[in-house]
Amino acid sequence: FLDSPFEEIVAARPKLVAVLAHVRDPGNAGTVLRCADAAGADAVVLTDASVDLYNPKSVRASVGSLFHLPVAVGVPVEQAVAGLKGAGVRILAADGAGQDDLDAELDAGTMGGPTAWIFGNEAWGLPEETRALADAVVRVPIHGKAESLNLATAAAVCLYASARAQRPRTSP
Repeated sequence: FLDSPFEEIVAARPKLVAVLAHVRDPGNAGTVLRCADAAGADAVVLTDASVDLYNPKSVRASVGSLFHLPVAVGVPVEQAVAGLKGAGVRILAADGAGQDDLDAELDAGTMGGPTAWIFGNEAWGLPEETRALADAVVRVPIHGKAESLNLATAAAVCLYASARAQRPRTSP
């Protein structure tokens, strides 16, 4: 088992964190972990109501990323949010019905600071009480006719948007 204590993750003052709240599908959990690693996230947190990260399907779906970044498991969502906020991290909840649009957040320049994304269960999303803990509830805009994105795809879009916003701009 490779998980890290949540307190160590917070003490490291992370800039980008993926929080998996009530994620039940092991393939999604492993794939989000892989996306977080690829986007340069500092850590992943699985809440106490999420799938076992060491489920063989989760481990396979992470394609080795389980070994690349700190992962805390079994953290109550309220504790995760409070700890990350205490470390100066802005909390964004990803939800298809979110009031705020990811493109608008990027255009407004609000995503350049430390950010944690909360991703919920693919079938039922985030409970209202979890959305209420966030600083903003953000939806990924769907410009085509698709009804929704799957959890891992939405997570990749959100994490890469934050990673891009946090990168220093270079002059041409």
